[in-house]
Amino acid sequence: MSIRTLCTFLGALALGACATSPNTIDHEIDSAEVVVPAAEEAIEAEELVCSVDELIAAEELAVGPGDLWVRIREGFALKSVENEEIMAQLRWYAAHQSYLDRVATRAMPYMHLIVEAIEERGMPMEIALLPIVESAFDPFAYSHGRAAGLWQFIPGTGKRFKLKQNWWYDGRRDVTEATRAALDYLEYLHGEFDDWQLALAAYNSGEGNVGRAIRYNKARNLPVDFWNLRLPKETSAYVPKLLALKLLVEHPERYGVSWRPIADEPYLAGVDVGRQIDLALAAELAGMDIEQVYLLNPAFNRWATDPEGPHTLLLPLENVESFQTALAELGESDTVRWQRHRIRTGESLLSIAGRYNTTVDLIREINGIRGNLIRAGDTLTVPVAMKSLNGYALTADNRLDSKQSVARNGTRVDHRVASGESFWSISRSYGVGIRELAAWNNMAPTDPLRVGQKLAVWTSRPATAMTASMGPAERVRTITYTVRRGDSLARIASKFGVGVSDITRWNNISTKSYLQPGQRLTLRVDVTNQST
Repeated sequence: MSIRTLCTFLGALALGACATSPNTIDHEIDSAEVVVPAAEEAIEAEELVCSVDELIAAEELAVGPGDLWVRIREGFALKSVENEEIMAQLRWYAAHQSYLDRVATRAMPYMHLIVEAIEERGMPMEIALLPIVESAFDPFAYSHGRAAGLWQFIPGTGKRFKLKQNWWYDGRRDVTEATRAALDYLEYLHGEFDDWQLALAAYNSGEGNVGRAIRYNKARNLPVDFWNLRLPKETSAYVPKLLALKLLVEHPERYGVSWRPIADEPYLAGVDVGRQIDLALAAELAGMDIEQVYLLNPAFNRWATDPEGPHTLLLPLENVESFQTALAELGESDTVRWQRHRIRTGESLLSIAGRYNTTVDLIREINGIRGNLIRAGDTLTVPVAMKSLNGYALTADNRLDSKQSVARNGTRVDHRVASGESFWSISRSYGVGIRELAAWNNMAPTDPLRVGQKLAVWTSRPATAMTASMGPAERVRTITYTVRRGDSLARIASKFGVGVSDITRWNNISTKSYLQPGQRLTLRVDVTNQST
């Protein structure tokens, strides 16, 4: 894949960020409800460095031996249907050519890989269109239901189909692994229901919902095909959306749409590094921007690959040889930078891990430590990022910062989560919606909150009104603050509107105490007196 082509892909993500759409439209069009395709929030694209004023013309993208859409069309296996449910969805797509352009451009790096995997299993090629319905081919898509990645796996289903998820890595966003898991799941569902439409419905709502709907109809001697089942509203629109896309790929000229050509040749190849690698170094070895590495490998949450693996990177074919040559010249321990850390009084493995943006388990493993006991004066070997953490723009933390920094209506309040709080209680305090609050912070309403976690809240309620609506217990919250490099008692006190003497009393320390980066302090703050 050329850099120009990859920049086109980045541009599609960026344009998607400017064209958000709601998940549902609660009205009827020609008696059939239209559920708008995957919301295009593309949060990470808001800060991309690859500037593209407009997408490259479709004919310029058509390189190689043929158009992959032809191969997809030839692999269709489901019966073409043109009922009103499908046609209502089709009309929405046909009226939004720019949306089709964006998803096709986003699909460009991944589609050949997906088509090959489907062909190998002999599955219907309509499945290649499913990421359009699920995520609009946004590799970082995250839904209000906690689903992530192109194939929108929720955490539990991801684990069920062997998608590793931890602090370093989220296999639900791994293009290759999530595709494998999605096809495994769909094959399983087809085996359960012996019907692809029912399998697709179950992929969306779970086999339990579909099974109950089938039993309900059987008990009443009613048909048990997809079109006659009582299913959730989203699921009732899910299969029609996919079948509408099938019709648009089969007969684009009939419906007045076009599909940006995608070359019928591989774009990407997997390279197994064999060990943890700093993604800034990987980008340098491959001759790529670091943002490009993350967009092709969106499963990596941090500045490096997971130390326990996987260590496979997807890279453009044209960059693979130079990457492998440069990698071979490095020593075994040169793919990550190492630093010696002398333990200071009061430090813990947790505070040290936080300081270096790594995990306690990794520090234990590298240094042969069992348990949590460490001694002041001893030294630890710790892996560290090669660049400032701000240079890794698409890590989980930086994506969240980007999302929270988007200007919205109202005044921004940074809220620190207190013990016992929930999205419901916080949204009530500020007079905002639960889903809105979660979305502003790149979360789902069912995601767990951590004490001390920062949430960005955009509210039109004046600060005085918020204060008046809160009782004393709601206004004063206990939080845990992690000391950063350059912090002092005076600076922290000023930041949170408390006194130095308060901090020393709450933490049983002296005013002369030397603060260590990573040290944790207990603070009691007035949430209505924080900077906006």
